[in-house]
Amino acid sequence: MIVNKTASVEEYKIASRFDSLRKILKSEEYAHHLEKPLAYWALPTDRRLPLVLLGRTLGDLLDLPFVELTATPGIGQKKIRSFVGLLSRAANTDPTDLSVDDMKSMPSPSARRETETSTGDFDPSTVSEVVWSQWRATVIKHGFEHETLGRLAPSLRGMTRVNWNTSLDEFTDCTLAEIKARKTHGEKRIHAMLQVFHGLHKLLSEMGQEEHLVVRICPHRIDAAQQWIAKTMRSTAVPSETEIFAQFVKPLLDQLHADATEQVANLADDRVGLSGPITSVREVARTMGLTRARVYQLLNEVNDIMQVRWPSGRREVYELLEKLDGDARISGTSEQLDQFRAAAELFYPNNRRGGTGLLERAGVGEESIESVADAIGA
Repeated sequence: MIVNKTASVEEYKIASRFDSLRKILKSEEYAHHLEKPLAYWALPTDRRLPLVLLGRTLGDLLDLPFVELTATPGIGQKKIRSFVGLLSRAANTDPTDLSVDDMKSMPSPSARRETETSTGDFDPSTVSEVVWSQWRATVIKHGFEHETLGRLAPSLRGMTRVNWNTSLDEFTDCTLAEIKARKTHGEKRIHAMLQVFHGLHKLLSEMGQEEHLVVRICPHRIDAAQQWIAKTMRSTAVPSETEIFAQFVKPLLDQLHADATEQVANLADDRVGLSGPITSVREVARTMGLTRARVYQLLNEVNDIMQVRWPSGRREVYELLEKLDGDARISGTSEQLDQFRAAAELFYPNNRRGGTGLLERAGVGEESIESVADAIGA
């Protein structure tokens, strides 16, 4: 009898809670909620979910008497508690957060808290459809849907190369369930994609808008190099080796260390003389125990990364190099540009695959380019 009484009290509390939530969710301001399936509020980490109810809309479920819901085959007391918990989560979701099309909506800060661990790290396992909807709305509202995943990712190491140049609008019109159903999108690829959207939402969700201003987002190390180039283009003085290294070379090397394998990053360090004199491809190949062809392959990875992270970099870097060469000839300080020239050739090569230099335009093949490069001591 005690067990039955305890069960009855528990059932009464759950039923009472269901009635309260139903009144809230059936109100006019929550009308958009009723169109969503119950699964919209489920998280990957939730346990004992009422699976037979997840595909049904909230409006459909709230039209049923509580007794009928509890009599559903496969729904026991634990799962009915889970069901009421999902209703509570829905009731605590701001109605304006559900519409991706309403660009005037302001996603709530709760979306960030829900997807971060106690240390502030991103946790993809806690991303629900409602949170994903908020992230999509933020990206569209601020006009970042045409940016690429690779340009805005924390690191390219954890991202499949084929996704580096995938634009965000490949995902903004899809639910999370639809993306997960794609045959080519496994856990790693989805994790990397979610991390980009999470970062943008965290940065932009509480940012206002001004008609005469726009927001520009790019990797902070790339921004440092770009700002220095813009400043140097306005100056008539030739920068010192110390300035070139600190303001241009070092930020880009740091970006490579964040994105590339250790082997590629260390190779880049040697090629610009980070810890000593600038090293030729022949010397690097001998030191690393690789063929020169393999070294060139690794160097091309540097260019691939920079093309993703800084698409306009080639034009900006070589415009500055042309200006500095002219200034250096006048002032007789050409030698102090050696490191800048080496860095320009490393990050945006003109005599390797991916370059746009005279050798490529003349139709010289890659093997011939290597031979010429070796002949001039590359």
